[in-house]
Amino acid sequence: LDLGRVERFLALAWESGARPVVVLGKADLVPDPVTRAHLVHDVEISAPGVPVLGVSALHGDGLDALVALVGSGTSVLLGQSGAGKSTLANALVGEDVMDVRAARDVDGKGRHTTTTRNLLVLPSGGVLIDTPGLRGVGLFDAASGVGQVFSEIEELAERCRFPDCAHEAEPDCAVCSAVDRGELPARRLESYRKLKRENQWIVAKTDARVRAERGRHWRRKEAEGKAAREFKRARYR
Repeated sequence: LDLGRVERFLALAWESGARPVVVLGKADLVPDPVTRAHLVHDVEISAPGVPVLGVSALHGDGLDALVALVGSGTSVLLGQSGAGKSTLANALVGEDVMDVRAARDVDGKGRHTTTTRNLLVLPSGGVLIDTPGLRGVGLFDAASGVGQVFSEIEELAERCRFPDCAHEAEPDCAVCSAVDRGELPARRLESYRKLKRENQWIVAKTDARVRAERGRHWRRKEAEGKAAREFKRARYR
C-alpha cells in the first residue's frame, strides 16, 4: 500500500475543490478482517477528514456505503492501473459497461485496459467518470491541497519558534518534537517535505515572481553563511 501515492492524489483532489473519498478496492484479497482494519487505519492517518472505505466489487462489501457517498452528484475514479476502477464502475452501475482485465501474472501490476475517459450514468441519478490508470502524476500549484492533506503538520508548525521553520534541525521545532515523541510518523513528515519541495519547484519554474523571491532567499542564506564563517575565523585568530 503506497501511502505516499494516496497523499499525492488527495492533494490534487483537495486543490481541485473536490471532496475526496479513498476506496481500498479488491478488499476480498485481504480476507482477514484484522489486517483489513489495519490497512484502513493506516490510510485514515494519511487522509485526515477523508472517508476511507474497504470495498470488494466482487462480493459487494462496502458498496452500499460508497453508493451513499457518491449519491446523485458527479464522481471521478482515479488510481493506478490494475486498481480495479473499471470493475468498481461496473458494480456501481449494476452491469458490465466497462471492459476489465486481470493484473499481469508476472508482477501483479495492472494493464491499461481503460484508455479513454468514460461517462457512466448511475442508478442513483449521479454520473461516474471512469479514467485510465495513472502510473505517475505531478503536482501543480497545489499548496492548499498539500496543506489540507497534512493538516496536523500545518497545525503543529504554528507552534514552531521560527515562522519559516523547515522542520529539519531548527531549535524548538514543534513538528520534529512530535516525531521524536512518536505522535507524528516520520514517514508522514518526509512525505510532507517531498510534496512541499515538488510543489515549490513547480511554482518557481512557472511563476517569475516566485522564482525571483526564491533566488533572493538563497542569496540571503548564502550571505548569512558567509558572514558566520568570517566571524568564526576572526574570533579564533
